Amino acid sequence: MKDGLVHSLEAYYYTDPKIYAQETQGLFARTWQFAGHSSWLRKPGDYFVFEIAGESLFCVKGRDGVCRTFYNVCQHRAHQLVKGEGTARVIVCPYHSWTYELTGELRSGPNIGSVPGFDRTDICLTEVRTELFLGFVFVNLDPQAEPMETWYPGARAELESFVPHHADLEPVEWVEIHEGCNWKVSVENYSECYHCSLNHPTFSTGVVKPETYDIQPQGHCLRHRTECQNLDRMAYRIDTSVPHADEYSSWYLWPMFSFQVYPGNVLNTYHWRPEGVDRVRVRRGWYARTGEDVSSVKCLAEQDRRTTVEEDIHLVESVQRGLSSRGYCPGPLVLDPCGGVNSEHSIQTLQSWMREAVNV
Repeated sequence: MKDGLVHSLEAYYYTDPKIYAQETQGLFARTWQFAGHSSWLRKPGDYFVFEIAGESLFCVKGRDGVCRTFYNVCQHRAHQLVKGEGTARVIVCPYHSWTYELTGELRSGPNIGSVPGFDRTDICLTEVRTELFLGFVFVNLDPQAEPMETWYPGARAELESFVPHHADLEPVEWVEIHEGCNWKVSVENYSECYHCSLNHPTFSTGVVKPETYDIQPQGHCLRHRTECQNLDRMAYRIDTSVPHADEYSSWYLWPMFSFQVYPGNVLNTYHWRPEGVDRVRVRRGWYARTGEDVSSVKCLAEQDRRTTVEEDIHLVESVQRGLSSRGYCPGPLVLDPCGGVNSEHSIQTLQSWMREAVNV
């Protein structure tokens, strides 16, 4: 705080490789991170590989129906176990054929029975904290992490009321965007609508009423609420008999995932994946019920990519260039006591989390 005002973060939080390294080793490994969708694990033995905080992990569905996540490393001599995605009756290490059950326990290995004192029941793959959140798989590398309900109180119940058909959803469209900026620049841009009227004409005139937009913290969730524009102007049919069908809402889950529900109870998601101090990959997921006509969802995804997404790419990349300028001095945040669309209270909250992440 300077001169009684709250100023934005210093530029080095977004440009210093040491800060990014701290986040990779600390923040990314101590928070709930999106891994994938349960539709990728339809039957026992289905698995997929992903990466969090520089660690290769895989999630697999057991014969008991439980989705478990393990570090992708054999407990014998550290060879990686699986690649990509697929289905396996058991997990077999390609180096020496040590074989693991879908629950992680060692089942067998060539000649291990000849070793005096060798007890295979002592050996198990290293498991990672995993939660299913409305069909989305989240993991946390911290074995002592609080559950997601503690991190994001009320978010699950709210989303269930906005998307009551969540159990029938599956991804129907992925839009992948590469942005030349620090991941926090992109997240901050997402977390305020101070810039919407000027920079997002389609979103501001065809989806939401910017003057009603408000964002409030809810644990480590930023909860976006707004009224919608005239539903007759929407590009797809909306069944207003369904609860919340005439609303737009968003739940940003710190640090790198967000659920959005567009009018008509259309679920879509943001997933940020940092690839360096000044590079981030953003994946937009769009979802529909199994077997339903997905043309309207695909049309909405295409419109969003051509308008709001494209507009944001230019904004965040310009900010990143500005953060590297000698001429930048962090200015005061606009903190309107009345809140609302032209207040940056959400950025104040977000930047406090960002400071805490590297100042522990």
